[in-house]
Amino acid sequence: MSMGVVMDKELLGKDINNALTEIIDPETRLNIMRMGIVRNLTIRDDGSVNLTFRPSSPTCPMAYALAGAIKKKIESIQGVKSLTINVENFSSSNHLEQLINV
Repeated sequence: MSMGVVMDKELLGKDINNALTEIIDPETRLNIMRMGIVRNLTIRDDGSVNLTFRPSSPTCPMAYALAGAIKKKIESIQGVKSLTINVENFSSSNHLEQLINV
């Protein structure tokens, strides 16, 4: 692996983190990164991104909207080739994953 690839992954990770800080949970008025509801962000050499979205409660009324915002934000970043969002701690995790990972 060349240093260029490593640097690109680091920069891409920073771009993703910065973009996600722009998403505000309307109930708490905090950005989702500060809330800690996005975890386990991994970026592979091929530009595929994987993360875990953990809504603030198992019945979070904003889970679908926030997951959609996360998907839209990340997929708009140059260098991201694919995105997989794993959902934890949500009553409809499987349903949300099926909708968001298409």
